[in-house]
Amino acid sequence: NVVGRDTSSDFPAAADVPLVTVGGHDLAAEAILDLNPTVVLTDTTIGPREVQNQIREAGIPVVYFDPERTLDGIPDFIMDVATTLGIPDAGEQLVERTQEDLEAAIALSSQVANPPRIAFVYMRGTAGLYLLGGPGSGADDLIEAVGGIDVGTEIGLDKPFTTMTSEAMISASPDVILVMSDGLESVGGVDEMLQIPGIAQTPAAAGRRIIDMSDTELLTFGARSGQTVRALAHALYDQQ
Repeated sequence: NVVGRDTSSDFPAAADVPLVTVGGHDLAAEAILDLNPTVVLTDTTIGPREVQNQIREAGIPVVYFDPERTLDGIPDFIMDVATTLGIPDAGEQLVERTQEDLEAAIALSSQVANPPRIAFVYMRGTAGLYLLGGPGSGADDLIEAVGGIDVGTEIGLDKPFTTMTSEAMISASPDVILVMSDGLESVGGVDEMLQIPGIAQTPAAAGRRIIDMSDTELLTFGARSGQTVRALAHALYDQQ
């Protein structure tokens, strides 16, 4: 039974589960302890560590998982959670279902003749933050799964996220730009986004080919990833 969640876990099934984070990914010890959990599942991307230690000192096991998320790593991640909870049989069933979903979703893009060139841009307009995704961003895995080319990787970026420059975007020349929905909203929507220097000069801007996806779905690698890949494939190809 899930008794608490972080801010990023806002898919419908978790809507009524109490939040245990404040200010994004900062854990609130009091909120967690008030729920009297028998175990806390987490990773090293959330904290602060002092709170996690405080929970352990209260006698509640805190289990850390590998924070790296890729499509290939989903089965191991599911089984790690299932084994931790003592339900490996349920884990195996979920892995089988998830793999079937992913294979069906990836099949939608298997016959693409001209792979679209896609840029993943992480935006927080209110903070003036614009990052271009590269190898290891997670978006590169999704872009490859739908038969696309991750332009950040192609132009030689060597980090998951690099500050976006006009020169980099013009050089990358993406046909499609993939963004998170909250990020798109933070810059005022599609019309405002298409005026951002660098983005404005891309084929994606000329064709108004912007795809936005929920922040909590796009880079969440798990049992719902087949649905994510399927939705992205339909957004890319259904209107061509």
